[in-house]
Amino acid sequence: MVTRPRPRVGVLALQGDVREHVRVLSDLGAEVATVRRPEELAQVDGLVLPGGESSVIDKLARAFGMRDPVRAAIAEGMPVYGTCAGLILLADRITDGIEGQQTFGGLDVTVRRNAFGSQVDSFEVDLDVPVLGRPPVHAVFIRAPLVVQAGEGVERLAALADGRVVAVRQGALLGTSFHPEVGGEQRFHALFLDMVRDRVG
Repeated sequence: MVTRPRPRVGVLALQGDVREHVRVLSDLGAEVATVRRPEELAQVDGLVLPGGESSVIDKLARAFGMRDPVRAAIAEGMPVYGTCAGLILLADRITDGIEGQQTFGGLDVTVRRNAFGSQVDSFEVDLDVPVLGRPPVHAVFIRAPLVVQAGEGVERLAALADGRVVAVRQGALLGTSFHPEVGGEQRFHALFLDMVRDRVG
């Protein structure tokens, strides 16, 4: 019997729902570290960008000297999973961003911030995600972004009933508009860990 390696993954811990991601990844058997500085990023094989406030994470990433190291890691093929604000940070293009807002980029998509409205407009829905099989994914949307355009190389993993895209994958990058870590859904994180194992292996 072949034992797959225990993946070493980080959660960018500048702002947002860091603890929820750490818990899910740990439950799935990963070796998890919080990442705030370039030397901590260098110790992991994959990175999660959590939900939170994308403009705040952007500012803190620059203040902590993390923007360029994360961009370099993405360019070098490090698997990265972004949820909600994390999806915004992975997008090459954003609409409705605040003045001067930047992203790490790498994902050939255009994302609209707060596409569904404010906190009071948060909602939950069951989504069919063929790559994850059955049952449907129970998705929690909290001030969520939306993928409004995706390049040819982007795989659309899930959409709402009206066709609006809310989960994508491109190479080693994975992004969801919603928060699996909040709703008790682990399969997206498991998919991400498989991507990390494939790269390390």
